[in-house]
Amino acid sequence: MEREDSEEAKNKTTVTALYLALTSKDVDVVHLLLAPYLEWWFHGPPTHQHLNRLLTGAPPYDSSFKFVPLSIIAFGSMVLAEGYDEVRSVSWVHAWIFTDGIITQVREYYNTSVTVTRLSSPHIRSQLGNCQCLWQSKLSDNKSVPGLVLAL
Repeated sequence: MEREDSEEAKNKTTVTALYLALTSKDVDVVHLLLAPYLEWWFHGPPTHQHLNRLLTGAPPYDSSFKFVPLSIIAFGSMVLAEGYDEVRSVSWVHAWIFTDGIITQVREYYNTSVTVTRLSSPHIRSQLGNCQCLWQSKLSDNKSVPGLVLAL
């Protein structure tokens, strides 16, 4: 358990450093923290692919869009960052997946309610059942938005 906590703390620190590097446009640090071939999943309107454009330099990149996380939380090899762009009234969640201390995947969700659950074996009975909610995004601004479950 202690090893997992230190892994989570290290992964969370890495994601915090990534957002600082993105904000300051420090490409060298960004490249150190990401795998050369990053697997990227996107859920949201195509016009909101700001992170993809930022990481790849693909046009048209809107430099006014800033990724400033309001919360960052870790679950083992997954770190979730949640933020909100007030100018565009857009909430976002990034799920960063680590392999051997390097970010190898990102799952990006816009205007989507994200819930993280832990599934247990059907042979293990608990008072909570086989599905335990660990985290839920908070920034949908009381709008009706699609929901998505990430299972650990």
